[in-house]
Amino acid sequence: MSDPERAKLGARFEEALTRASQLHATQKKKGTEVPYVAHLLGVTSIVLEDGGDEDHAIAALLHDAIEDQGLEESEIERRFGARVREIVVGCTDAFEQPKPPWRARKEKYLAHLRDASEDVLRVSAADKLHNARQIVADVRHLGPVVWERFKGGREGSLWYYRSLAEIFRVRRPGPLTAELCRVVAEMERISAEACPASDN
Repeated sequence: MSDPERAKLGARFEEALTRASQLHATQKKKGTEVPYVAHLLGVTSIVLEDGGDEDHAIAALLHDAIEDQGLEESEIERRFGARVREIVVGCTDAFEQPKPPWRARKEKYLAHLRDASEDVLRVSAADKLHNARQIVADVRHLGPVVWERFKGGREGSLWYYRSLAEIFRVRRPGPLTAELCRVVAEMERISAEACPASDN
């Protein structure tokens, strides 16, 4: 059983929830009209279900705040502490705008995950699982047009998620990673069905 104190959420979490809602107020999930905060809440839910503590939950709420909204690392540390800042930084793959080229950025992030802390791995894996679930649902519903949303396209995105699943399998085995691996396998399966090979 997990420590009952681990999932205790207090004023710091409430402050982070408010801040994340403010930062991402006008942002939508890529290619949709879904408010971006839905993703942040989904990642936070996965983190807490995985046994994460309040710092993990706060970092989950803020994990895209540097990359997408330019939140300063100093503000994160001042309001939520050094551990939260370290997790958010560890989940960030771009610190400048415009972002570096997609493939190089993803390769650098994958290399970073091979040495990342357990705290970062937990929140990052939850983020990738939530995104992968949404991709699978959207491909089922909309078909291959979904891949047009992503800079890596179908092949690049599948490469990235395969690579992520393998790194997490090695670095952080457990139920969260097992679920990510299952979802990535399903992503590949339905993508092959939605994009059959040419009969040339």
